[in-house]
Amino acid sequence: MSLALYRRYRPETFAEVIGQEHVTGPLQQALRNNRVNHAYLFSGPRGCGKTTSARILARCLNCEQGPTPTPCGECRSCLDLARGGPGSIDVIEIDAASHGGVDDTRDLREKAFFAPASSRYKIYIIDEAHMVSTAGFNALLKVVEEPPEHLKFIFATTEPEKVIGTIRSRTHHYPFRLVPPGVLRDYLAEVCGHESIQVEDSVYPLVVRAGAGSVRDSMSVMDQLLAGADAGGVTYAMATALLGYTDATLLDEIVDAFATQDGSTVFGIVDRVIEGGHDPRRFVADLLERLRDLVILAAVPDAGEKGLIDAPADRVALMDQQAQRFGAAELSRAADIVNTGLTEMRGATSPRLQLELICARVMLPAAFSDETSLQARLEKLERRGLVGGAVAGGAPVFAAAPAPESTPIAAAPAMPAPTPVQPAAAVPPAAPVASAAATGRAPGAWPVAPSFGQQPPARPEPQAAPAPTPTPAQPQAPAPAAAESGGAGAGGVSAAQVRQVWPQILDAVKGRRRVTWMLLQQAQVAGFDNGALQLGFEHAGTRDGFVNGGHDEILRQALQEALGVSWKVECLIGPAGGAAGRSSAPARPQAAPAQTPAPFQAPAAPPAFQPTPAPAPAPPRRRRPRSRRPRRPLPPPTRARTTTTCRRPPSIRRRTSPSRTSPPSRATI
Repeated sequence: MSLALYRRYRPETFAEVIGQEHVTGPLQQALRNNRVNHAYLFSGPRGCGKTTSARILARCLNCEQGPTPTPCGECRSCLDLARGGPGSIDVIEIDAASHGGVDDTRDLREKAFFAPASSRYKIYIIDEAHMVSTAGFNALLKVVEEPPEHLKFIFATTEPEKVIGTIRSRTHHYPFRLVPPGVLRDYLAEVCGHESIQVEDSVYPLVVRAGAGSVRDSMSVMDQLLAGADAGGVTYAMATALLGYTDATLLDEIVDAFATQDGSTVFGIVDRVIEGGHDPRRFVADLLERLRDLVILAAVPDAGEKGLIDAPADRVALMDQQAQRFGAAELSRAADIVNTGLTEMRGATSPRLQLELICARVMLPAAFSDETSLQARLEKLERRGLVGGAVAGGAPVFAAAPAPESTPIAAAPAMPAPTPVQPAAAVPPAAPVASAAATGRAPGAWPVAPSFGQQPPARPEPQAAPAPTPTPAQPQAPAPAAAESGGAGAGGVSAAQVRQVWPQILDAVKGRRRVTWMLLQQAQVAGFDNGALQLGFEHAGTRDGFVNGGHDEILRQALQEALGVSWKVECLIGPAGGAAGRSSAPARPQAAPAQTPAPFQAPAAPPAFQPTPAPAPAPPRRRRPRSRRPRRPLPPPTRARTTTTCRRPPSIRRRTSPSRTSPPSRATI
């Protein structure tokens, strides 16, 4: 009967140990310098070479040519400790899992003081040292602290924190690590070459993944595959079926279905996984591994050449094409959801239901409001051509394209300035009208306020205008459409760009609340300012009903669902959402006729651009005398009034103070 693969290829020197150069190098240098400690602690994951390195160190110490970093392999000690050797009586291996009590430790302490039988040192290799009880460690403490010259201790454990501090402080600690996948893959290929069995290249990544960085576990898996190989060797189909991994073709199908949002294919694959007897948890783990590769390929296009992905060249090329069909945020979000679902599937009563929920979450980013989901929705809009850029400063950058003529809600032109109706007697002659035309507006007309986002109209250049026939002033021409489009808000968003996607926003609102959709039919997009979408309503009652009824919150949620943005909604009053709409009261165009200034009735026309002097205020000197003049003069004080108020008649004094009597002479005075 042949030995297991990991026993037949067990290293015999430090040079044969793979992936642990950070440990083997210092140990060999210590042997060269003859500075070997009396106790060592080797820690690390299982199957990474702790016990093997302890045996190699024992060979190096007891070699006839040693202590040496390279044992000769010919002396009696080297042959006893070689691969398949009978073992040495002076090198004792103890399994602490079954010999960790205080009695076992006392027995070890009594035998430790005896000299070695035929070797230079007596070496104790205590495997699974964390299983030694606290009392056992305390019984062993004295001999570990002050051992005889011929005694060496090597503790090997996977949990060094469980070794008591008094023991750990008296040892040299060397932590072992998991073997890198690339190094382990080359080692497996070398072993399979020695075994003369053909193995497909796509099998090695599966074995390395199954071994999880442990050399012993990987060798056991490869030994199982080699044992079941036929004349064709070890194939990929055989490895996936035997190890229980998901076929790469099945993973390709579900990833492509995620990219196209094909729910029928996705849930059909889930049914095939369950009906085929596959473990749903293993399928989710394989899907997470595939998404990990796609995330790396999206960030590093040449990840296959750099060794970041352990897969054949054709498989890397296929995964590169899959990564290009997703956005970076979509892949990251899908990986997070699958990872969370894999954790939730532990101990689940219905694994199929958990798997279906994971797939549903991956295909429905609108159900979440986190930043990654919003990024994923924006990337989908970019691929559909609705937007042309990613997020910039917290707001999406919409594609700069002219608004189509078929937009349902077009930009309303600026309202013309109202013209006051003048009485017949107040109609000015031709010259004043000509002067008013030269100034750019009709006499007595109110200036037109610009719409949101548009610049105020430039003052026209002075030019001579012929005197028109005295007719009512013509209304001012509406503002051009280009100026009404609205200035850009925060993040580069303008009102015209919002109007491009307004139909999609209305559809989202209609799906949430139909009353809100009906009210929005009476509103227009007025502008976009500092992250706030401004809506213009013609009537104040409609505006108040929209705000008080919570419809602005419905619109904000619809914006987040349709576009993945978090905008505030500001409701204004005005047909076109202009500056005049900010106030609750309408403009006062009818007050102008009563306040028509008198200079318009002068018989002579003033020169062009001659400002009409404002009426001078009342001279302040006329008001000063009236303000300083007292309304009622105060009477000057007199001595008689003062004497009257100070002296009282005798009758009054007697009533007020009956007990006090005054001399007649003073009363007369």
